[in-house]
Amino acid sequence: MTGNAHHPALADGFDLVVDRIERHSPSAVTVALVRRDRSELPGYVPGSHLLVDCLTKINSYSLTGDGQFPREYTITVQRDDAGAGGSLHMHRLAPGDTVHVSRPRSAFAPVSNASHHVLIAAGIGLTPILSHARSAAAWGRSATVLYIHREESPVHLETLEALGELHPQVSVQTFTSRDAFAHTLQSVLASQPLGSHLYVCGPGGFMDAVLDSARQHGWPGGRLHSESFGLSSLEAGEPFTARIAGTDEVVEVPSGVSLLEALENAGIGVPNLCRQGVCGECRLTVTSGTPLHRDL
Repeated sequence: MTGNAHHPALADGFDLVVDRIERHSPSAVTVALVRRDRSELPGYVPGSHLLVDCLTKINSYSLTGDGQFPREYTITVQRDDAGAGGSLHMHRLAPGDTVHVSRPRSAFAPVSNASHHVLIAAGIGLTPILSHARSAAAWGRSATVLYIHREESPVHLETLEALGELHPQVSVQTFTSRDAFAHTLQSVLASQPLGSHLYVCGPGGFMDAVLDSARQHGWPGGRLHSESFGLSSLEAGEPFTARIAGTDEVVEVPSGVSLLEALENAGIGVPNLCRQGVCGECRLTVTSGTPLHRDL
């Protein structure tokens, strides 16, 4: 067991072994994890992620496979030299090392009855989108993939392009030019069949631009799905109060403070992980009223 093995988020987790490392660029590697006996792992829906004990913290990484009867879990890690050390730990792994992980978790699953899937990614944001694309290919579902990346540092580019060549119902277009991507995006958003769903992953500004463009083309919110890496800062917002069901205790939430932090300051423990509203670990039941979210 490693440093965070007893964290509640890893309570149902298990140890896996690094089988191989694939380097895409100096800052991005894919890590393949297997059981020691190479037996089958728990399946997962496309777009799922693993929580990984990175010693200094627990990080969440998207699974890149299609999720059907897997014998390995593959995750791709972008190194963040200014981070808390989790990605640096992952980049130091070598074949044979042991890693403690959670069971796969779903926060970005495809809608099974969608007439078409529009899959959009930038940079390392391709990781959950690749899982969606692989699933669409495996199940014969139609999909359009738009992937923009820096010319010198794509991830999984050859895999994605080969997927499109082998499965005609999955249309793949890749870009290094922002202008070319923006032009194609507008065309795609304006020409999809009724019942299409859009999925986007990448930097926050990129996702905001894609989602805003989709809304301008009349896409309803229920057909727009995004997967974020986190926030750079907390929105200040207006002060509000939260009443705790069962005790009627009232917690004041000042401007610039998250509800999670206010609950902790009041001595009320809430399971949490990313502290930015991304991973879903701190999700709570709301009995009445509309939550004021200052995060994702």
